[in-house]
Amino acid sequence: MLRTLVSTVLMAPFLAWGCSVDRMWAAEPGSIEFRGDIRLPQIAFAIDEILQAALASGTPQARLVVECRVDQNSLPPQGYRIERMESPAGFRITGGDPTGAMYGGLDIAEAIRIHALGDLAEGEHRPYIKRRGIKFNIPLDVRTPSYSDNGDSFQANIPEVWSTTFWHEFLDEMARHRYNVLTLWNLHPFPSIVRVPEFPDVALNDVWRTRLRLDDSFSHTGRDMVRPEMLQDVEIVRRMTIDEKIAFWRHVMQYAHDRGIEVYWFTWNIFVWGTDGKYGITADRDNPVTVQYFRASVRELVRTYPLLAGIGITAGESMGRGNKRLTPEQWLWQTYGEGVRDALADQRGRSFRLIHRFHMTNLSDILREFYEARDILEFSFKYSIAHMYSIPNPPFIKPALEQMPAGMKTWLTVRNDDVYSFRWGDPDYAREYILNMPGRDRLAGFYMGPDGYCWGREAIDVDGEVPRQLVMKKQWYSFLLWGRLSYDPALSNDHFRRIVEARFSEVPSEKLFTAWAAASRVFPLITRFFWGDIDLRWFPEACMRYPAPRGFYTVKDFILGQTMPGSGVLNIREWLNHKDHAEQIAVGPLEIARDLESNAQKTLTLLADLKSRDIARRELQRTLGDLEAVAYLGKYYAEKIRGAVRLAEFDRDGQPEQKQAAVEHLHKALENWQNYARITLSQYKPQLLNRIGYVDLHEITPYVEKDIAIAQQWKPGTLKELTPLRQTGDVPFRP
Repeated sequence: MLRTLVSTVLMAPFLAWGCSVDRMWAAEPGSIEFRGDIRLPQIAFAIDEILQAALASGTPQARLVVECRVDQNSLPPQGYRIERMESPAGFRITGGDPTGAMYGGLDIAEAIRIHALGDLAEGEHRPYIKRRGIKFNIPLDVRTPSYSDNGDSFQANIPEVWSTTFWHEFLDEMARHRYNVLTLWNLHPFPSIVRVPEFPDVALNDVWRTRLRLDDSFSHTGRDMVRPEMLQDVEIVRRMTIDEKIAFWRHVMQYAHDRGIEVYWFTWNIFVWGTDGKYGITADRDNPVTVQYFRASVRELVRTYPLLAGIGITAGESMGRGNKRLTPEQWLWQTYGEGVRDALADQRGRSFRLIHRFHMTNLSDILREFYEARDILEFSFKYSIAHMYSIPNPPFIKPALEQMPAGMKTWLTVRNDDVYSFRWGDPDYAREYILNMPGRDRLAGFYMGPDGYCWGREAIDVDGEVPRQLVMKKQWYSFLLWGRLSYDPALSNDHFRRIVEARFSEVPSEKLFTAWAAASRVFPLITRFFWGDIDLRWFPEACMRYPAPRGFYTVKDFILGQTMPGSGVLNIREWLNHKDHAEQIAVGPLEIARDLESNAQKTLTLLADLKSRDIARRELQRTLGDLEAVAYLGKYYAEKIRGAVRLAEFDRDGQPEQKQAAVEHLHKALENWQNYARITLSQYKPQLLNRIGYVDLHEITPYVEKDIAIAQQWKPGTLKELTPLRQTGDVPFRP
């Protein structure tokens, strides 16, 4: 009853900034009184979080006052100040805007939750990175797919992205973790989200999903993402007119705004899925009808959604690079550039960003064609290409930064195509990665996310909850670390340990915190040693490239493979050439194997104690299972690297004991793989990943066994006849 009453009060109509309404939440023996601008939706959300934390932790023992106000003159946007009040006892939170005040209130809620209210320090807080975002490839409809829709997680999430319940939960989680940017990526979203007066029949009613069982035969360029047979057997997952869809997305953007979150749409080009050739629209770059259609669609997108913060564009995989009347950049300007300009012509003063990705283009062409949009133009760069879990200081952006004009900024696309299934959590790595990002004078912000897995509701748990859990809630610790540290990288490890302790009070927090961090170091270590730039070339959860399972990387591949550029790690062939000068080698393959083994064994040792306790809660069981699985994966990679090193030595020296050592290491690798597969498949189902194929760890096991046979049959001198693997090929930045 009390909770319902409080919610009713906080849902009161929105009042302008500066409104002052005081409310008290009372319960014996103490009470919490809220003062200030509490009807602002951002502050109301923070108050609701404080109430939930108080209810979960027990009522306060004495009266507590929380005052939340906005003062634009003393603090920047998103900034806030926390001050202690003595009479009456409590806290005064002043925000530079409603979002800053919300963040201050969330600090109070967290302090209550982790029993640290008495330790909450006074002081000012300002965002280290101003825009901290999520990259969400969004599966709108079989007729308007994202880049990755031929995968199980995307198909499972088509109904979810049309649910207000989903977005409320998702956006609340973003705000809790201090993310303030949501980027929605789709090949061609317009038919599902706008009505274009010049092309009215393109707008799509209802939400469709194919019943056809998909496979891994789809193009990785998005060009056959909608096949005729997919449209012949469909289910209507939700009945909606285009006007209802527009109302839906306006609501989502308003809710995001009320949580301090900006929303952007990103597209690849030229895709026309959903138009069905109506009005003569085609994917031909020189088709004037297509240019007219895209320009009008962009105009209507900006006009229809006043809260849309910007549009991101790509000179993408379907532009056609041959000789045409229009160059790719000319086409992008005449469609997106002119469309945005048309919309903003009657919206003077509206803040808007046009974000041009560096992908498959060059800087000089962008600057020439988009000269008239320089005031709203920003760039975007694949910061770690597809692997944020590799090294914390990726080198790839340096040429772009050197060429960018003074005053212009770039976003970082921080791709996570490393960890789909497991709960990651290493604050030291996240903090170092964030601190190594370009200076804030060149950085517009970042958005983080995968291409190959949908960050909606999880779809792989063997006995998933109903409704299925948000990926962001399952992997809450990872999202918390990246969001909180990008706002404030000075947050200490002890702060995160206390958060873990409050979440999992059944086990010693220091042991769980340490085991979690150690297990999480497995993925960066292996990816800096064995590099494949895009997700098609390296999926570390399965030691493979596309297509699964035939794309499994063998021990021979590990000998021929490359290390990550800029990592300072020698590959096996380089190490063989330098091993006689070991003192000059910074990091070689055996050092990587040692670190993998060390972190894996530390995890397993700590887990032995943690798992010996009486643990009934499913989330903690699953978390410990994730850490155990990843530890065995780390031990697998450690033994595989050692086996590859010994086999390479045998290739050069021909000593039988070297081959025998390789075989023994690969037997140990197989044993660790079997443990990894057993634990993982006890928690997660095999799944179709659009960029890799159908991944079933049991099906991969015979390929792991073949490594032993490869070593047993190896002949000295074999490497002279082999060429190194090609593990790069993503389109680089071109000045």
